[in-house]
Amino acid sequence: MSDVKPPRVLIIAGSDSGGAAGIQADIKAVTALGGFAMTAVTAITAQDTTGVHGVWPMPVDAVVQQAKVCMSDIGVDIIKTGLIAGSDLVEAIAELLAEQAPEVPRVVDPVMVATSGDRLVYASTTDVLASLLVRGATLVTPNAPEAEILTGKPVEDINGQRRAAEALLEFGAKAALVKGGHVDTNPIVDVLQTQHGEWLFESSRIDTTSTHGTGCTLASSISTELGFGHEMHEAVQRATSYLAGAIRNAPGFGAGHGPVYHAWRVERD
Repeated sequence: MSDVKPPRVLIIAGSDSGGAAGIQADIKAVTALGGFAMTAVTAITAQDTTGVHGVWPMPVDAVVQQAKVCMSDIGVDIIKTGLIAGSDLVEAIAELLAEQAPEVPRVVDPVMVATSGDRLVYASTTDVLASLLVRGATLVTPNAPEAEILTGKPVEDINGQRRAAEALLEFGAKAALVKGGHVDTNPIVDVLQTQHGEWLFESSRIDTTSTHGTGCTLASSISTELGFGHEMHEAVQRATSYLAGAIRNAPGFGAGHGPVYHAWRVERD
């Protein structure tokens, strides 16, 4: 066993009963890459590969208490946020992080639209999310539809991705990764902009419907790599490579957008 302790990743996000996205995908990705995952569940969803069939937000106090006890006892090296489906919860989480983890890096995956196209976040939450969680984030990782919702700018090509990333930096994020999976290009281009420059990450578009949970998986993978001390562009590159392997090795489950295979690197007996 390595002498390097696993980075402690606190995930504040929703549960996906189908196991492909949300907290379940986050835990799998963090564990596969050698991190230690902790969770504060923000919502319960009835979800499978065909869509989201129900969403039940958790009480604000329950979410805050989950996060608080993890931070006070186990400690945290990096925080990843996902689905937060209410402005009151966003405000409570922002207050908690400001009070108890002001120096802890945080990766904000602004989960708003599921792979199936289902809207997961109330429209009224968007402005609060941008002002309280995107501002000061170490990294924010929207896909094209989410970037459009957050910034109000069209994201139809790489220039649109750049404009959206620039806007997110202006909002106060330290770095923005505007993903290109929803943009009609091949190869896919993800645009990373930081206060120090821009990086483009190209990947061949894989002919598959097994893409459920890719956003959650990528954000949690980046979080883990940052927790190990990698620079931002290197963490994104490593996480992108891991996700590509998870997509290529997808098991083909379900009748809709199937899950990726997070354990593809694990040696089988």
